Amino acid sequence: MSRSIGAPVATASTPEPGTASLMRAASEERAASGQGAVSGEPLADAEADGSHRMVAADDGERDDGGAIASCDERAPDHRWELLRALGSLSILPPAEHGPIAEALGLAAWSPAEHTRLFVLELPPYASIHLGPEGKLGGEGADRVAGVWRALGLDPPTGADHLASLLALYAHLGEASQSAATDTARRRLAHAARALLWEHLWSWAPGYLAAAATYPAAAPWAALTASALADEALGTAPPEDLPAALRQAPGAIGPEVTVDDLLDALVAPLRAGFVLTHSDLVRAGREIGVGVRRGERRFALRAMLEQDPSSSVAWLARHARRWAGLHRSHGAPAPTISDWWVRRATGTARTLDTLSRH
Repeated sequence: MSRSIGAPVATASTPEPGTASLMRAASEERAASGQGAVSGEPLADAEADGSHRMVAADDGERDDGGAIASCDERAPDHRWELLRALGSLSILPPAEHGPIAEALGLAAWSPAEHTRLFVLELPPYASIHLGPEGKLGGEGADRVAGVWRALGLDPPTGADHLASLLALYAHLGEASQSAATDTARRRLAHAARALLWEHLWSWAPGYLAAAATYPAAAPWAALTASALADEALGTAPPEDLPAALRQAPGAIGPEVTVDDLLDALVAPLRAGFVLTHSDLVRAGREIGVGVRRGERRFALRAMLEQDPSSSVAWLARHARRWAGLHRSHGAPAPTISDWWVRRATGTARTLDTLSRH
């Protein structure tokens, strides 16, 4: 697993030093008030060329802070604490998050349920969903680490974990609303907007849709998706695709080799969908093949060796189902959801072709 953390790429839109200074001041104010500074807890890995999209708004720039700039009437303290609390449930062990779950009206998870979802089947890291290999670390992790550094903050362990990203977004939002000047508010709101589109909305809706298929996690996933959608719907949508999507590898084509197909099917950025081991178990039951325990790539290979045509046809149906899920997330940012729809649809077409050969 890659642990390298790269500095943000220097471009014309690299964050101004003023933004970092504002973030340091905000952290100090939070610490002095007993609220504490931003902290992250998970493993370090993520996808983000958006570090250099954390542009500080100039004095004459249009105010595009969106929800953060315009929704002071929405009880901001509760708003930010809700996002932090939802994120914390994905990383704190059940023995520690009981009071948080109760406050949110959610049933507590058992340790086994929590580990199955957040550790074994669906670890909530941006690098897994936005990296070309579908794994922790690498280019995706470096991008998110660059975001923290561009804001004058040390990247925490697990900078690209959902809990860390939600905590950082909430911190930026609070700092924006309490900023002493309009310039400071615009800069911080702009940074929050960039974080939302580049490093949260670019992958979290799909992740939460996958998490919602686990009965124990469905209420949490629905509440988190709703809170995130509220942020996105109240924020000016991006003109461009997030960097991870712009720079994604090409779609899977019918000339793909078996090994490359297996690699692509377990990488959401390449396949356009999330494929968990539970999905494979369900596929095995539906088409009548055995499913190996262990890594999904090996389980997939075993399925293809037993019944290649039925296995590939099932995967094509899975891809089409995911195209529909991506469409349902389209309202806040159609350009982002459309990219995921095209990717899943393209994979379905290729799989349809392969199933006939």
